[in-house]
Amino acid sequence: MDASTLNAQLEKHLRVSTFPVGIRSLAPGEPAPPKAKRPLQHLGVKVAICQGIGFARRYGWTLAMGGEDLSCPIAKAVFGFAPRNEYYTSGALADGMYASCREAGARFEEALAKYEPGETGLVVAGPLGRIDFVPQTVLVYGNSAQVLRLLNACLFEKGGAIGGEFSGRGDCSDIVIRSHRQQKPQVILPCYGDRIFGMTADDEMAFTFPFAMAEQVVKGLEGTHAGGVRYPIPVYLRYQAEFPKSYQELEKLWADPEAKDRG
Repeated sequence: MDASTLNAQLEKHLRVSTFPVGIRSLAPGEPAPPKAKRPLQHLGVKVAICQGIGFARRYGWTLAMGGEDLSCPIAKAVFGFAPRNEYYTSGALADGMYASCREAGARFEEALAKYEPGETGLVVAGPLGRIDFVPQTVLVYGNSAQVLRLLNACLFEKGGAIGGEFSGRGDCSDIVIRSHRQQKPQVILPCYGDRIFGMTADDEMAFTFPFAMAEQVVKGLEGTHAGGVRYPIPVYLRYQAEFPKSYQELEKLWADPEAKDRG
C-alpha cells in the first residue's frame, strides 16, 4: 500500500481536521526529497521539530530539518545535532520549570528517546497524501475519539492493549525517535512546546504507527467500522424524553380535554 492510498483511508474513517503526516529520518549525506523545503534556506527562519510538523499537517508542506534549521535546544540535543554536554545532562533545562531540582530535571532528559550523534542528517515531515518519499512513521493528530479509532484499528487483529510512556515533555522525541526505534503504535500526549510552537489545540492528541503497518491499520479501520465502531461516534437517540410537569399537564389536557372542567 502506498502513502496516498493509506492517507485516503485515514481521512475516510477518521475525518481529521489536519493532514496525516509521513515522517522519515535520513542518514547523514542522504539528500532531502525534491519537494522538501529547508526552513532556514527557504523560509528564512529556524524552527522546532513540532513546528515543522505543524507546517506539514496544516499547510501541506514537506520540510526537511537538520541541525542548522532548528531553534529548539532540546531537539538539537536529542536528535544528535549538538553535543549532549554536562549542562544538558545536569537537568538544568528542566530545573525550576518542569522539575523541582536538577536531579529530577536530569531524569527528564534521560527519559527522552535519542539519536546518537551522526545517526541522522535530516528529519523529513510531509503531508501523507502528497509526499515524494517513503515514510518510516505515520503521524495523525486528532481528538481523543479519533485517536481511539486508530488504537482500535491497530488492535483489531490481535487484541490486547497498547502501552505508552509519557513525560509531558519533548514530544518530538516520542513522535520521531521512539516511533522509529520501537516500531510499534503509540499514543502521543502533545507537550507544552508543541502547543506553543506547533499550535496544537487543547482538544488534540496524536498517534503514530510504523508505515509498515499500513495494511494492518486499514484492515482494522474497515473491520471495526463494519462492527459498528465508527467516527463520528453516534449518540444514542432511541429514547423518549421526560419533560417538565407543566408540559406534561398540557399533554394530559390534549389526551382528555374535559379533565380540567371536571376538576
